[in-house]
Amino acid sequence: MNTPAHLLLAAVVFARPGRRKRNAAALVGAFIPDASLYFMVFFNGIVRGFPTERIFGYSYYHPFWQSIFAVDNSFFVWSGLFTLGLLLRWFTLVVFAGAGFLHLATDFPLHHDDGRAHFWPATDWIFESPVSYWDPNAYGWFIAPLELALCIGIAAILFRRFEGTKTRIGIALAISVLVLPQVVFLTMFG
Repeated sequence: MNTPAHLLLAAVVFARPGRRKRNAAALVGAFIPDASLYFMVFFNGIVRGFPTERIFGYSYYHPFWQSIFAVDNSFFVWSGLFTLGLLLRWFTLVVFAGAGFLHLATDFPLHHDDGRAHFWPATDWIFESPVSYWDPNAYGWFIAPLELALCIGIAAILFRRFEGTKTRIGIALAISVLVLPQVVFLTMFG
């Protein structure tokens, strides 16, 4: 799934009005599994000047990058954090880890040839799903509109749940990041 979709999903599952600490934990937990990717793409694209084709055609699949992704996308790591939160009765950690685990659970079946080693450190095996959230050669043409429809529905729920202007702007931005590329694509290519 796209990162904004993970944020929206975590918000609808975990966030509640007036619970800033809990809500922040949900959003940060949902973002962390993608944070290393954003950092490495930014560093290699902006700082080092690598072209996008090199980043996503080579660097993304390089063992060094994959070793980093294995840690922040490990079901074992997120399950451990969740369990620790329960044992310590630290609800903020439970929400944080729950959102991270939810991120992985929704990514696992939707990455065709760009998945992560979700079962690290037990194994470096990467599941190659028959479907992709983005790749048209692996049903991305079908999955992407479903993801968008799900996110629009979630945004509607969140708009009803949260009345604050800042929160609603954040929800609208998340939906815009998902919708605008598809609108531009359809406009340009029909």
